[in-house]
Amino acid sequence: MKYDIQPGVKGLIFDLDGTLADTMPYHFQGWQVACKKYGATIDTSFLRLHTGSPGWLIASEIIENSGLEGKVTVEEILNEKIEQFYRLQHNVKEIKPVTDIVRKYHGKLPMAVGTGGHREAVKRTLQITGLSQYFDIIVTANDVDNFKPHPETFLKCAEMMKVEPSAIEVFEDGDLGLEAARTAGMTGTDVRSWYDSNW
Repeated sequence: MKYDIQPGVKGLIFDLDGTLADTMPYHFQGWQVACKKYGATIDTSFLRLHTGSPGWLIASEIIENSGLEGKVTVEEILNEKIEQFYRLQHNVKEIKPVTDIVRKYHGKLPMAVGTGGHREAVKRTLQITGLSQYFDIIVTANDVDNFKPHPETFLKCAEMMKVEPSAIEVFEDGDLGLEAARTAGMTGTDVRSWYDSNW
């Protein structure tokens, strides 16, 4: 599909997981393995609802929902999930309809990645997909105090890009991220219908 940015846009922000890169099937597999190991449960609807949330927050909710408080720590579940994700991460591919926009506007408009992912995983995904060359500005869960749907991630991107929020278009695959874009006064574009993801 062909998509062009909204009129008057002077800067672009891209979420990473499920927007620039088709990582979500591998994140889900990682969570499944970690949950099975510790006797917790997770399904796709839960993870879709939490798309854009940092891993520690997801792990915390899994523990609470599964009644595992005091039996397993956030760190144990999260570390197992991260280990599993890293084993699968080499399979990650870019999401072409979105990355076509990146390539089209690279060097023409300021661009940033605004993600709820952990910095190390984000760097690895960008390197594996060959997208790291396009982004100098990357804001991760490690760089903010408040996570999507709070607008801090995107507002920090805007500040670093030196572009007014009202002139920024955000590309997202999660309800939390789209809400964060709206709250920040930016245009949010939902990319979920742009590609088929197997999860």
